[in-house]
Amino acid sequence: MARTKDKKEEVFEEQIIKTEYSDVMQKSYIDYAMSVLMARAIPDVRDGLKPVQRRVLYAMHELGLKYDRPYRKSARIVGDAMGKYHPHGDSSIYGALVVMSQDFKEGMALVDGHGNFGSIEGDGAAAMRYTEARLRKVTQEALLSDLDKDVVDFIPNFDETEKEPSVLPARIPNLLVNGSEGIAVGMTTSMPPHNLGEVIDGIKAYMKNPDITVEGLMKYIPGPDFPTGGIVTNKDELLSIYETGMGKIKIRGNIEIEEVKGGKTRIIVNEIPYTMIGANIGKFLTDIVALIDAKKTTDIIDISNQSSKEGIRIVIEVKKDADVENLKNMLIKKTKLEDTFGVNMLAIADGRPETLSLKDIIRHHVNFQRELNTRKYRTLLNKELDRKEIQEGLIKACDVIDLIIEILRGSKDVKTAKLCLTEGKTEGINFKSRISKKMAEQLKFTERQAQAILDMRLSKLVGLELEALMKDHEETLKNIELYKDILTNPATMDKTIVKELDAYKKEYAVERKTRIENLEEAKFEEKKIEEMQVMFLMDRFGYAKTMEVSLFERNRDTIEAEYKTIIPVMNTGRMCLFTSAGQMHTVKVLDLPLGKSKDKGVPVDNVSNYDSSKETIVYVTTLADVVMQKLCFVTKTSMMKQVYGTEFDVLKRTVAATNLADSDELISICPITTQNQVALITRDGYVTRFVIDEVPLKKKGAVGVRGMKLTGSDIVEQVFFTSFGENPSFNIKNKKMEVNKIKLTKRDTKGTKVRG
Repeated sequence: MARTKDKKEEVFEEQIIKTEYSDVMQKSYIDYAMSVLMARAIPDVRDGLKPVQRRVLYAMHELGLKYDRPYRKSARIVGDAMGKYHPHGDSSIYGALVVMSQDFKEGMALVDGHGNFGSIEGDGAAAMRYTEARLRKVTQEALLSDLDKDVVDFIPNFDETEKEPSVLPARIPNLLVNGSEGIAVGMTTSMPPHNLGEVIDGIKAYMKNPDITVEGLMKYIPGPDFPTGGIVTNKDELLSIYETGMGKIKIRGNIEIEEVKGGKTRIIVNEIPYTMIGANIGKFLTDIVALIDAKKTTDIIDISNQSSKEGIRIVIEVKKDADVENLKNMLIKKTKLEDTFGVNMLAIADGRPETLSLKDIIRHHVNFQRELNTRKYRTLLNKELDRKEIQEGLIKACDVIDLIIEILRGSKDVKTAKLCLTEGKTEGINFKSRISKKMAEQLKFTERQAQAILDMRLSKLVGLELEALMKDHEETLKNIELYKDILTNPATMDKTIVKELDAYKKEYAVERKTRIENLEEAKFEEKKIEEMQVMFLMDRFGYAKTMEVSLFERNRDTIEAEYKTIIPVMNTGRMCLFTSAGQMHTVKVLDLPLGKSKDKGVPVDNVSNYDSSKETIVYVTTLADVVMQKLCFVTKTSMMKQVYGTEFDVLKRTVAATNLADSDELISICPITTQNQVALITRDGYVTRFVIDEVPLKKKGAVGVRGMKLTGSDIVEQVFFTSFGENPSFNIKNKKMEVNKIKLTKRDTKGTKVRG
């Protein structure tokens, strides 16, 4: 906008700025990406917190929710954080509060939650109006202390009505202890939690020798320490991960074997991989059931999840004389009992996102501690110097207290008395003697000292008070000497930091939960499946299962009445589902449950790529039958072709069975054996019949040729493939008609119109 101004009013003139659209989009996207990185998703290396976590903790601090105070409703905490510091959704703020209270996710929980804050098995937290929270002692002491000592910068909040800390004065390496996970734009962070005591030892080793290598640091910090325990199985790869800040940590749950009465055995899972937290525990149990259903193992009798507040306990009961070691290895290999934790140690360092090594993180933490202590002790030194000045003034005043009293009584106002105390001016003051006046002219108190004397109570003249004042002065002098030593002597500064770290380690460190080893990859001998014929059953709703042939024969009449598709198949084979969308989906027979007559089965959607919301099943057969046949395809627009079944002998779960034009659908497939004729019946009542040999052989990717000419929006609705001697009937225009009554013509004719 360009602004022009006359005497009476301001006139704004539009000024159009021409620029390249791609440049504007590029700049806007980069600005957006950096905003997500810096203000939402990536933690700061100094306090290990994302902005939302920092703001929640500061809001709790401002509310006075100390560890020894009553809990406060989570909704109040979320409201304060959102209204004052974090102008985003309340669900993200409450989510951050919940995670900081979960000791199964955090290496060291920062919030003390009261109520339902979720569970390790994936249960969600109760609504924030029901739960309550307060700070933990460690959070209060190690992350929020000294905020009143100018240790960090305070910045304006989003509407500049409040001030918030740009970073919390974290005294412990929170980024390493609690880890962090976040997804930004084009970047992610994924940092595992570590043991507090070990990390503090590593920091002390770095402070003692800044040239220490990552390998040297790993003597103190051997690897991650997950709150769920478990075993890190690739110890030798950790050095590379901690040097580069990237890599994959393999973690395995802890398994114990229990012998029970009757010669039976139990496999007990009492520690799970960190990645199994939440819904993956349920998936682990489901995966075991799937192994049983697929006959991968017949050694498991029962599974029960007996986990409680005391810890994880998943019990797998095993048959007598089973190969427990082989079964244990199968569970490790085939389920989430062994998983991978992807490490990407990305954090905001020096104002920009950076992938850091273990040493880099510790270096940034130590530098931050030195900065915090420098600002803290500079503030304390200034306060002690102010106290020293006042104390010295009061001590000096006590020596001439009679003169000061005479000055105060002889002064007409406070200003006159203060000028006398600071500058020795005696004008306007009545003295008892010339000696007193002469002494008063020699007084040179500072401004602060004079004000302290004027504010002093007479009780300060009591002997004990004077003695306490002298003791305070001595203490102040000692503090000044100590603070100056800390600020000027790097060794003393480091000693002070180490002393604080030792105190935190003594009070808050816990024993390591995760073991770090080099374990071989789990190997097991998969039990060979006994090959046998079963019956594939699928009802009209798409629920499928298999059944033993003998059981099927005993219940044949009931099953044939209930199931639309019944096909014999080998249990090691595959079923082929041809759909209206021109796709062929394959289903492993072993993926289907072997059921009884009353069992419902599973939707075929669950065991294949078939999507019942977008396509319908046109033809079902076994892969073994497909490859031995020649299939004839018919679409609703009358496109036809024959295809050798060997083209469908592929390993993919889904292949294109035919090429369809837009809005076309596959309506019929027939394996050609003895059939020699095909009849097409349309919606508008046209019929035609011709020999199948007129339909050419094509590849599965071909469209085909036209079977009959259609007029307008007419489509093919019924298809009949017949052999000599067969004469099926059909209904058209409310009239029953036999196929052999249709005139035999050539392919690609209009056909005959049936009159109603």
